[in-house]
Amino acid sequence: MEFRIADTFTASLARLTADEQKAVKTTAFDLQLNPASPGIQLHRLGAARDKNFWSARVGRDVRLIVHRTDASVLLCYVSHHDAAYRWAERRKLERHPTTGAAQIVEIRETVREIEIPAYVAAEPEAKPALAPLFSDTPEDDLLGYGVPPEWLNDVRADTEDTLFDIADHLPAEAAEALLELATGGTPRVPVVVAADADPFSHPDAQRRFRLTTNVEELERALEYPWEKWLVFLHPAQWSVVEREHGGPARVSGSAGTGKTVVALHRADHLARSDPPARVLLTTFSDTLASLLERKLDLLVGGEPEVRGQITVRAIDRVALELYASALGQAVLASDADIASLIGAASKAAKEHRFADHFLEAEWHEVVDAWQLSTWEDYRDVARLGRRTRIGEKQRELLWSIFERVRADLKNRELITLPGVFAWATEHLLASDVRPFDAAVVDEAQDIGGPQLRFLAALAGDRPNSLFFAGDLGQRIFQTPFSWRSLGVHVRGRSHTLRLNYRTSHQIRRQADLLLPPELSDVDGNSEQRRGTVSAFNGPFPMITTFASHAEESRFVGAWLRDRLSDGVPPDGMGIIVRSKLEMDRALAAAEEANLQGTVLDGANDGESGSISICTMHLAKGLEFRNVAVLACDDEVIPSQPRIEAITDEADLEDVYNTERHLLYVACTRARDQLLVTGVQPTSEFLDDLQALQTGAHPSSGLS
Repeated sequence: MEFRIADTFTASLARLTADEQKAVKTTAFDLQLNPASPGIQLHRLGAARDKNFWSARVGRDVRLIVHRTDASVLLCYVSHHDAAYRWAERRKLERHPTTGAAQIVEIRETVREIEIPAYVAAEPEAKPALAPLFSDTPEDDLLGYGVPPEWLNDVRADTEDTLFDIADHLPAEAAEALLELATGGTPRVPVVVAADADPFSHPDAQRRFRLTTNVEELERALEYPWEKWLVFLHPAQWSVVEREHGGPARVSGSAGTGKTVVALHRADHLARSDPPARVLLTTFSDTLASLLERKLDLLVGGEPEVRGQITVRAIDRVALELYASALGQAVLASDADIASLIGAASKAAKEHRFADHFLEAEWHEVVDAWQLSTWEDYRDVARLGRRTRIGEKQRELLWSIFERVRADLKNRELITLPGVFAWATEHLLASDVRPFDAAVVDEAQDIGGPQLRFLAALAGDRPNSLFFAGDLGQRIFQTPFSWRSLGVHVRGRSHTLRLNYRTSHQIRRQADLLLPPELSDVDGNSEQRRGTVSAFNGPFPMITTFASHAEESRFVGAWLRDRLSDGVPPDGMGIIVRSKLEMDRALAAAEEANLQGTVLDGANDGESGSISICTMHLAKGLEFRNVAVLACDDEVIPSQPRIEAITDEADLEDVYNTERHLLYVACTRARDQLLVTGVQPTSEFLDDLQALQTGAHPSSGLS
């Protein structure tokens, strides 16, 4: 007998208390071991339209809804008694007549009235009637997209005001296709399986129904309901995961479109190839590498042969380990060491007008990054990413300073991280042996030049050996540089993800106002942000300003208490601030809500029962159901110290761009609800976000 779990079950399980979840999991294990066990109290639901729905008793009040036939058991839903019964009475499991996919369909007659939620309600003043969005779409096309036949009339009458509410009642593939059509896109070509094929074998069915063949698989699936997207990969992403590439390839997309999920599955796919590839799954920091490793363990942890083919390391760690294996542990020069050496070399040089912070930036972003070793190298370098123009005489003076710094580093037997990468790159190029057959890089927009040159040497010219996932709109660490100049060409091998299933439509759309609709890298590769579609609806973000820190703390504390009363656990929420300087304000807000706060420092990513508090830089890669972004004051974001450190106004644009990216990253950590606050005078960036403040609902809400 086949045993499956549905994504509706994992979602409902996450809404129960920890003790209730434990009891449900015990019952689920018992069902898998022996569905006919007399110890399991199963009761057929007589009022349900689908006569294969049964209820399993879990404790005094919790009920597990099971779809049971002679051939299979499917865990569908779990909740308290009345809510669980109502859910089952309003749904049925059926094969779609056109696509052949198994669907859990909400029975149209049980939906007494489709109401427009308050956050998408029409404005009080009279508005002209909105035209139906899909009145001209052929019925066969709608059926081909997976719309259940009984919902066709509602879909044909759908308008901008009702689109999201109708979509909430439809299977995911149908809702996504309608959202794609409404925003001017073209839905993916529907998959149709043979009439006699297993309806659970359809790609759309496989992302919502997971077959578990043993207790270990079931345990993994039940342990991480919040991350169920790792096992229910969207069918539109499979082609990206499995595509063959003759050279380096890249997948891009705005926050929440599943780039990391694709990267994980790409690594898994390569590890399963014939012969299996030795895969490096990497990113730019130890913190993100740790997150990747935990997610990979969830995906393939029960398959040691596959897991053993994949190494998860931060890219810097890979180069340092390679260096240590050949030459011994590298003694790295710290930023303080470099600042001291530059200061000494600057004083020893003849009089010049360059400030020390300019010299330090020139060293880190040009001289050291590109490992320039001679005057000729520095004279001729393009200095991409550095806006300040300097002539040849000025360069000659600068080189006299940097040449001394290089000599002092050598005398002290210190090496910089770019120096380690330069050695590691030359080591790979001189050897026929590679430690890995392929590299998959997450958050690739923050990979620097030395790292990319190393990855290019690691991959060589082998097919499918380099795969990047990233978003130019989330670049917060690296200055732009040319990938093509380092031999990494991705033009013609790039794909943009358009479906956002982590962040609600309202949060995504509001956060997108911080960025231009199109971003381009130095090589001219463009990322279009228009056309991204969120898979679900939600409240508009709340943007509120205050006269004092105390008022802000009290308001945010009350907002957090409201989220707790909504049933969101503390570890499902996050507070994000620009820097450590604003951390006290975050802690004060958590205290107002009577919540224990865990400050994330890069080594930990939160604790059960505690709200997470972090800076915007450390928020990368995280996600929460509800997020409060605090302290968006003037001179906090954009950072006044960063602005004051600029010696040439030409560099000001880069600072503003990365500061915007930081706020974008912070806002897009939220799935369901977002609060953004500041104390007057507030950040100029809030002016952009205010354009879609609640109550200013635009008519073109689907853009």
